[in-house]
Amino acid sequence: MSEEKVNQYSLPTSTITNPSSSTYENWFEYSVRVYPHHTDHAGIVWHGTYITWMEEARVEYLRTCGINYADLVALGCDLPVVELSIRYHRSLQLGTTAILKTRMGDLSGVRINFDYALESEDTQELYLTAAVTVVAIDRERGKIMRQLPVNVKDALLKITNPMN
Repeated sequence: MSEEKVNQYSLPTSTITNPSSSTYENWFEYSVRVYPHHTDHAGIVWHGTYITWMEEARVEYLRTCGINYADLVALGCDLPVVELSIRYHRSLQLGTTAILKTRMGDLSGVRINFDYALESEDTQELYLTAAVTVVAIDRERGKIMRQLPVNVKDALLKITNPMN
């Protein structure tokens, strides 16, 4: 990727500063395909569709790390989005397939940060970069938890520190 192209895609966040293929090593990859219901009348992906894909990728990523979202909810814990930052670089069109790359960033108490990059399958096009923060809440009380359930925290720590 040329230096000019890398600079063109820079996102003003501390988590994704130089989107390039090497930056996305060891990320969870989630395939997306653009169907008619994802688009506007011109066949361009509606901006809210990307948020849905990001949530799907985040839930699937957690599942592959041993955290089943349905089990988390059954424990009385939910992870609603409290902060969202998206940079749309290029539009996706009807019939396109792409790879949504996801990784967990910082784990700060009950706040969990995720980074995203949506690229073409050949990694030549960057469509979107994003950062999402979720926070653990007690579903019964509707309040932020003081700490994550132990088994959830242990699984998340394994993601951030795979050598432990």
